[in-house]
Amino acid sequence: MAAPCYLGWDFSTQQLKVIAIDEQLRVIYEDNVHFDKDLPEFKTQGGVYIHSDRLTVTSPVLMWVKALDMILEKMKSSGFNFSQVRALSGAGQQHGSVYWKKGSIQILKNASSELPLHQSLKGCFSVSDSPIWMDSSTASQCRALEKAVGGAQHLASVTGSRAYERFTGNQIAKIYSQNPEVYKQTERISLVSSFAASLFLGTYAPIDYSDGSGMNLLQIWEKAWSKSCLDACAPGLEERLGCPVPSHSVLGPISPYYSQRYGFSPDCKIVAFTGDNPASLAGMRLQEGDIAISLGTSDTLFLWIQEPTPALEGHILCNPVDSQTYMALLCFKNGSLMRERIRDDCASGSWDEFSKALSSTVAGNNGNLGFYFDVKEITPEAVGIHRFNRENQKVVSSFPKEVEIRALIEGQFMAKRIHAEKLGYKVCKYDEKL
Repeated sequence: MAAPCYLGWDFSTQQLKVIAIDEQLRVIYEDNVHFDKDLPEFKTQGGVYIHSDRLTVTSPVLMWVKALDMILEKMKSSGFNFSQVRALSGAGQQHGSVYWKKGSIQILKNASSELPLHQSLKGCFSVSDSPIWMDSSTASQCRALEKAVGGAQHLASVTGSRAYERFTGNQIAKIYSQNPEVYKQTERISLVSSFAASLFLGTYAPIDYSDGSGMNLLQIWEKAWSKSCLDACAPGLEERLGCPVPSHSVLGPISPYYSQRYGFSPDCKIVAFTGDNPASLAGMRLQEGDIAISLGTSDTLFLWIQEPTPALEGHILCNPVDSQTYMALLCFKNGSLMRERIRDDCASGSWDEFSKALSSTVAGNNGNLGFYFDVKEITPEAVGIHRFNRENQKVVSSFPKEVEIRALIEGQFMAKRIHAEKLGYKVCKYDEKL
């Protein structure tokens, strides 16, 4: 009998990835389909369509389905033993949404194993191009939602975030206002995560609490849809969303389609998919009091929080691991590109010189501090270079190079701590955690 294994899927912006692990968490298989390169017929750039207004950004739904067909066929050709898979789950890019046309559930349930899934589902979507997280075309819907529920802070207190243009509630409101007939034809609205789970389940998968709290629609305390938010976005929305579930829920067995076409065991379980950010917190095995920092083009903080205080900056999401606790998410746009700019200006483009200069200065930088925003920052909404000396006087001219480097690093990490504490994070000494 084949040793048990488990599949993890990632429906991200630019590619679909799969990984198989055994019971010792060892990777035994991995592969990917890159949308631009492997599915050129969809003519995406970076996996997306950027529309002429430069605000609307979408991805074709069928591209995601065809990518799944393609990667499963690659696995089959490689001799992968699907019968050993005991369970599968995955993640999807947060804030993307999929619109199922009336009658689609029957097609999904009864898909013929003789056909690739994308051929069966090609007529199932009332919106062929899904709005995704890069979309920023819903400013008017955001203002209307905040006004309808009593202001930005009240919306944050209920749903974990003020209104954001990429959040699903505002995207639904835009579709309803611009194409009411399309909305009327829609029987179910999925997030990318629950859409992906639906493909494996053979029926509509519920939205999980954690990804659902990135919609401006879910009451994060009660784990239920907010009636006032739903009503502000579109009529009949609750029935189109279904009931949300804990992020670790076992949704049911895999669809017979996959047993017949690929040889999956009928007992293979589908565990709820979630958003990519919650999945990062779960995958890194964070615990209460932990912080994970992703130092990328944008810097991102993930925090496990027991008693959050939702604010106008940052996001509070339901914790994917423990439904009684929360995770905070903070994004800082001026991340690695800002550090690279100061490296080039002050350390001749060398990280070695940058590190030596940083080490040559003392912690606290003798009271010199800087906040560096080449582009308009998300947290907080600010732009420009702001330097302060030990007397707390604003300094217009630059610091000496080594002082500039430490001011940048300390300023970035002080900002992260300050905004994390605003959301309810409590810094404790290491021995207090033991």
